[in-house]
Amino acid sequence: MEEKRLTTGIAALDDHLGSLFVGDNVIWYDVAGSLAQPFAYQLATACRDQNHPLIYVSFDRSPKTLMADLGPLADADNFTIVDCFTNGKGEGSTIFRDFYDASGEGRRCQLVKIGAPEKPQQVMDAVNNLHKALGGHVHLIFESLTGMQDLWGDEESVLHFYARACPRLFAMETIAYWLIEREAHSARLRARINQIAQVVMELSMKRGKSGLTIIKAKGRKPARLNKLVTYWSEDNAVSFEKTPPLLGKLNLGGRLKILRNAKGMNQKELARHVGVTPSTISQIEGNLIYPSLPALVRMAEILAVDVSGFFGEKGQPAAPAVHTGDGEPIPLPHLSRACVKAWRLLPAQEDHPTELFRLEMPRGQRCEGHFFHHKGEEIGHLISGEMEMTLGDRVHRLQTGSVIHLTREIPASWKNTGETAAVLLWVKL
Repeated sequence: MEEKRLTTGIAALDDHLGSLFVGDNVIWYDVAGSLAQPFAYQLATACRDQNHPLIYVSFDRSPKTLMADLGPLADADNFTIVDCFTNGKGEGSTIFRDFYDASGEGRRCQLVKIGAPEKPQQVMDAVNNLHKALGGHVHLIFESLTGMQDLWGDEESVLHFYARACPRLFAMETIAYWLIEREAHSARLRARINQIAQVVMELSMKRGKSGLTIIKAKGRKPARLNKLVTYWSEDNAVSFEKTPPLLGKLNLGGRLKILRNAKGMNQKELARHVGVTPSTISQIEGNLIYPSLPALVRMAEILAVDVSGFFGEKGQPAAPAVHTGDGEPIPLPHLSRACVKAWRLLPAQEDHPTELFRLEMPRGQRCEGHFFHHKGEEIGHLISGEMEMTLGDRVHRLQTGSVIHLTREIPASWKNTGETAAVLLWVKL
């Protein structure tokens, strides 16, 4: 029988991971101390939208700060804060204790203040008692194992708590996120934690580029296990960069999608008939994984085509396509999103001879360097606004309607000189 799957709140992460299983203890190693917060926020959003109870165990932030950071997500009947901060790092200060008296009326969420959070058993008892009173798929966020160690004084206390809590939470069919600052702990503790957890993910930051690596996913076979996947976050929203297709010029996934749509069948229906998960069909159509031969034959039977139909015919022209929407937001890793924002207008998983983008530079912004690292020709059309482009030792002033054709030289800088945002249509040939 297939495991009960739940969402992380981020569709792209569900695809990479294979979703969450009921009972998962998920370790988030954070090299910067703040990278995991958007992922916790998105899990809290999914809990609110699906009416799942959420218990947030906080060692590092006061209830006032946590509720302010979560905003409307904290104003829910199914949301509970286990406050290990006020009498922990907050040292029982009246600054933090007064919050309970000042904000009690009209508050929908539940606050549970731990009297002696330096005693792990009190924390464990509070979580257990809350879980007994709640129904449905309870989710927990522990913020954080590092904060526990700061309060409890040594790794053995943290490991003892974690080793006891994880099997119990698994048996109680919860989903638990454990946030941890990677470099604050020994390799021995990390190894023991990894052994117990069902899912382990590492968040990193290199050269201004954030990345996620799935280290462990028990019961799942992620296509990109132990491979870095680039992502970016803004205002707690998380987006993943499209991973390059594994199949090169062979667009088997694209053909499957065309044939499936022609039958009026969605991914879930096809997955049920084939005997795989919808996530598997999604990854095949995105050219991220190969289907097995039996699965390929079964899909051909269901869609009433020969197996060769998935590969197209040599010389067959591509089917016309119309793409709607604003495109896929993408990062420009060497440039700040405050300087320039970019959207990919043609899906990355499709086989196109060119790449088409929309670029937007806010009023008053200037960026050093060019938008892309690209060795081929590029063409740009300034749809609206005014700009200056520095190319070599010359400054080119651009007006709405200007067309830029780059062959060898790469601009040294761009500047918005107008009164409104500058919008460019950009093509990489």
